[in-house]
Parts: sequence; C-alpha cells; structure tokens
Amino acid sequence: MSASINVPLDSQLCFSLYGTSIAINRAYKPMLDELGITYPQYLVLSALWEGDERTITAIADRLALEPSTITPLVKRLEQAGFLARQRDTKDERQVHVRLTTKGRNLRAKTKCLTDTLLERSGMTVDELTALNRKIQALRDALVASDRR
Repeated sequence: MSASINVPLDSQLCFSLYGTSIAINRAYKPMLDELGITYPQYLVLSALWEGDERTITAIADRLALEPSTITPLVKRLEQAGFLARQRDTKDERQVHVRLTTKGRNLRAKTKCLTDTLLERSGMTVDELTALNRKIQALRDALVASDRR
C-alpha cells in the first residue's frame, strides 16, 4: 500500500479552479443582474450568439449540460423576450431556439464582462487567452479519458 499524501487545498488544482470560477461569477453577477440574466442564462445566450437557431439538445451539448437543465433556462429567457422556441414540425421532441432582436442586441452589452475580467485579473488579453487554452486542454484530456 502506498502512503496517503495530504495535499493542502491551495495546492489542489481542482480547488483553485473552483475558487476562480466562484470569483469570476461574483465579479460578473452585478453586471448580469443589471442585464436581467443569470450566468447560466448568459451561457445559453452565448451558445446562440455563436450560432443562432439551435435545438435544446445542441445547446446542451455545446455547454456540456443535460437538455433538462437547459429547458428551464430557455423558458425564462423566452419569457424575458431574449429568444423564441418552436417545436420541430417533423419531430415534436425537438425544440428549436432562436434569438430575438432583443437577444441579439444584448450581446454588445455583455462586453463589460470581458472588460471586468481583464481589469480585475491584471492579466493581458494574451495571458488570459493562453491560460484559457491550457485549461481547455486539461478539460479535453479529462473528458477524453472518461470516454475510454
């Protein structure tokens, strides 16, 4: 048997990423509140800003979430006028989601999120981009190892 090694929390990558995620969400919250959306709703809108008119399943896949998690977010965004839903005429199980003009216009107002992250982090765009690439590579490696 190997000896158990106690690694302090601050030395654990998962704890650092978790804390960083919470700190980013706290920084974004006042701005998102002003825009009338939550962070998960922002993610749904971001997926649609990448490519409008997606199904609930496609949005869920893009965000690595379950469709059952996306559906209530989409319903609330529809009630707020940011997007519209429509059932597929050939397959009623599929629901198509598209941005409204209000939803498309909201994108420009979310620039403050990136600006705030840059300002508060003290990092340059290049530094944040490089860090993001490394975190994405780690995520992709972990996901790939789960599939084996």
